[in-house]
Amino acid sequence: MAWLSPLLPHVTPFLLVLSRLLGVFVFTPLLSSASVPRQVKVMIAVSFSAAVYPTLSTHLAPMPELDLVQLAPLMLTEVMIGVAIGMLASLPLIMLQMGGYIMGYQMGLALAQAYNPELNTESGVLGQLLYFLGMAAFVTLGGFELVFLSLMHTFDAVPLGTFAAGVMPLDLFVGLLDAGFGFALRIAAPVLAVVVMILVAMGFVMKTMPQINIMSVGFAMKIMAGLATLLAVIFIIDQVAAEEIERVLMLIARWSAAPGGG
Repeated sequence: MAWLSPLLPHVTPFLLVLSRLLGVFVFTPLLSSASVPRQVKVMIAVSFSAAVYPTLSTHLAPMPELDLVQLAPLMLTEVMIGVAIGMLASLPLIMLQMGGYIMGYQMGLALAQAYNPELNTESGVLGQLLYFLGMAAFVTLGGFELVFLSLMHTFDAVPLGTFAAGVMPLDLFVGLLDAGFGFALRIAAPVLAVVVMILVAMGFVMKTMPQINIMSVGFAMKIMAGLATLLAVIFIIDQVAAEEIERVLMLIARWSAAPGGG
């Protein structure tokens, strides 16, 4: 087995590169989908690692021999880099789904749940519609390419085995989460306005003509008016979602170039 001896010094750094790439598959849209088998995810990560590692070998500092106990914490920190990038990239899509859930709840569609294989959970039908709309925008804008390019930039900014908890983009995550709630409300605002107007009109009708069963009529009116409003503004929602996704991707690229720098 003497032919393996030249490869042994590369085992530890290769595992760290693989760990950083595996972290992307935890939260990144589509890559984290439960419909993608785990074996396929691992094969893709190993293939990317095999392609990336030779380009990094000239910049890698010699690493001491580590046992499993010493290697495990380093691999965990490397995974966290990919997790951070994937989590930031998924925030706009999650907020789109939240906006759809708010619409559906106000329209009376809260009981209409559908399984979302991308998040491995049940969600409202409108939330799932907007989530896949955002997924299409994410793919069209080159989200996958930018996520992996951002991850590659982190190898220059954060060498293998040197990542610390203080470098995590907590401020960026909190800022995007705060802006995301406003983004979800802006997405749902047109439907919410129409539903509120219908509820006010239903109140007047109920008081002036109590003989009308306004509850049975109003329930269908809310759904039809809400869906009609959503159909009228769906292209605007698509444009706003694309702008938000592009803004987040640019912030990810900026952070990956200088982690911990802002």
